Amino acid sequence: MSGVDKLAASVGGRPLLAWTLDAVAAAPAVDRLVVVTASDRVDALRDATWLPSSVVSIVAGGDRRQASVAAGLAELDRLDARSGSGEADHRVVLVHDGARPLVTPALVEAVAQAAAAHGAAVPVVPIAETVKRIEEGRVAATIDRTSLATAQTPQGVRRSILRAAFARYGRDAATFTDEAALLEACSIPVHVIDGDPGNVKVTLPADLARAEAALLARGAMTRTGIGHDSHPFGPGAPLVLGGVRIDGAPRLHGHSDGDVALHAVCDALLGAAGLGDLGRLFPAGPATPEGVASGDLLEEVVRRVAAARWRPASVDLTIVAARPKLASRLDAIREALAGALGIEPARVNVKASTGNLDGMEGAGRGMSAIAIAVLEPAR
Repeated sequence: MSGVDKLAASVGGRPLLAWTLDAVAAAPAVDRLVVVTASDRVDALRDATWLPSSVVSIVAGGDRRQASVAAGLAELDRLDARSGSGEADHRVVLVHDGARPLVTPALVEAVAQAAAAHGAAVPVVPIAETVKRIEEGRVAATIDRTSLATAQTPQGVRRSILRAAFARYGRDAATFTDEAALLEACSIPVHVIDGDPGNVKVTLPADLARAEAALLARGAMTRTGIGHDSHPFGPGAPLVLGGVRIDGAPRLHGHSDGDVALHAVCDALLGAAGLGDLGRLFPAGPATPEGVASGDLLEEVVRRVAAARWRPASVDLTIVAARPKLASRLDAIREALAGALGIEPARVNVKASTGNLDGMEGAGRGMSAIAIAVLEPAR
């Protein structure tokens, strides 16, 4: 991919590296991540809004893989020295290619467990195709592939073992193409586990489209959030619900206009994007104008979701209230909500329940709403 930074290339509206980091961070065994990159990209990555919270440091690497791995290992040592950790040598270090966004958390977990048990582990995939040795443009021999396999990442090793291997070879470590090769040269056994044929490395331009299609098929390119809100009826009128004014019905009590439907949708969107909740964004106090229209709050939420590189894909909203009767209002609420979200009305579903005489809603003292929002990457 000459002239293209493949790790920054857009896959489903996000950098390829973002998908890789999310997948690795999702493995329960992963405590923290150090990202090693080119020296001229360190500052830009530190400011990236899409980094998982487990990323603790961004450091500059070297010209070759092992130099970069050594830089990452040194950063882990520095962090542990500062925190006074006394068990660092027994912990497993995982080294993963940033260009492998399709790795599964399950594979990451399996490598970590195997490395903890055996000292070092690597996932491998058997070679399915017939392998030929070529000499001077002709087939010289057919190689027996039964004992051959291709190595993947992450590759795992106890930190003390990896540090000893670097100490033994010093600068010569830069000549090894992966951690397993370095350990082999030190006569350190490397345990193999089954790799994942889908854990491909993005190498050619066409691989970007394949990675995007695979992430889409897995459902990895969507995020789901749930929102809930409830308000009692208060003095005054009219009722505002889902951005629709309903005359003749009492207003819902709250610091804003009390629109439980939009509040639930806002929280669902914020939850899906990992951006907190509506109360933190607009606290009931001087910073938020009293009586503010919930449509304005939703507009700001949609803007923040877009800034995080997501966009609404669908919303399912349920409103619970014994009064007023909502059946004739649901289509108007759906249209208003779809317009506010910038999506087709067919992607919005609005339902109503009377509450079945249960609780505040069933007794007609107030209303509540539950929303489920699905986000997809912004393009």
